[in-house]
Amino acid sequence: MKNIILIGMPASGKSTVGVVVAKRLGYDFVDTDLLIQKQEARLLKDIIADVGNEGFLEIENQVNRDLIVENAVISPGGSVVYCEEAMLHFKAIGTVIYLKTSYEDIYNRISNAKNRGVVLKEGQTLKDLYDERVKLFEKYADYTISEEGLDLEETIDTVLELFEKIGG
Repeated sequence: MKNIILIGMPASGKSTVGVVVAKRLGYDFVDTDLLIQKQEARLLKDIIADVGNEGFLEIENQVNRDLIVENAVISPGGSVVYCEEAMLHFKAIGTVIYLKTSYEDIYNRISNAKNRGVVLKEGQTLKDLYDERVKLFEKYADYTISEEGLDLEETIDTVLELFEKIGG
């Protein structure tokens, strides 16, 4: 299936880039955080508050693992890399592209991680989270695009060029 799955930290631009890439390719755009909120009928931060990090990750795994789409750009939440079933499903249904963003950029873009519905363990800092997830993003990515020095339009163009190059 010709899907593009964009992974990366919260605030890496997955949704912003994904919407434009989908428009330019004539693909659907799927933000799986919105699917989770719709299924659970509440905001991500409220789900995490109610069922905890582990409960949230179970829901996130189920929603992403069960996603059936074709010719779509998929933007899952950053914590999806903790969901092995979901990530293996994504690798089976498309090309996984890691939008690599520096810690400094993520820090500057996120004012309050908890309000964004970011899965943080007790006492875990944003830097700890970044360091932990980068390894997982790299593990699951078919391709990595460094956003270092790129503006939004250049990142979008790079994703499109890569997809064209790999036969999308």
